[in-house]
Amino acid sequence: MSAASRDEVLAAAAALQEQGRLEEARERLTELAAGLPGDAEVAYHAASVHDRLGLEAEAVPFYERALAGEGLPDEDRRGALLGLGSTYRVLGRYEEAVATLRRGVADHPDDGALQAFLAMALFHTGQADESLRILLRLLAATSTDPSVQQYRRALELYARDFGAEP
Repeated sequence: MSAASRDEVLAAAAALQEQGRLEEARERLTELAAGLPGDAEVAYHAASVHDRLGLEAEAVPFYERALAGEGLPDEDRRGALLGLGSTYRVLGRYEEAVATLRRGVADHPDDGALQAFLAMALFHTGQADESLRILLRLLAATSTDPSVQQYRRALELYARDFGAEP
């Protein structure tokens, strides 16, 4: 398949998703991924549409291929780490979720979504102290609520009470 054809299918699948025609997009992306098994970007888009359809178990191999491959744009890599980590959590694969989301936070330390999903996964593995520390720090750093901001320093200090930094 030519690069132009590949790009046309990706564009068509994106348009279908924007129109809410997720199943049609899934079919096209699954077929494209089968023909281009080493294409990390195609695998990422196939994973994402499976996830959007609630087909988490089917999304996992596509996410894993996307992250194992080369050439995935940084923003897609971030999305793949978040998507795979979240999907592992939904599937009850909590340790894998924590490991994946830690990779994401290591690569993107200022990404609040990755931190929030890591906190949820940590909670499921019995690491409530670290989970709460992450969430308190995230709340203090990102909330625009004036009452939260009034106590920002206190929240940051309380976050330290929940164990050592990872």
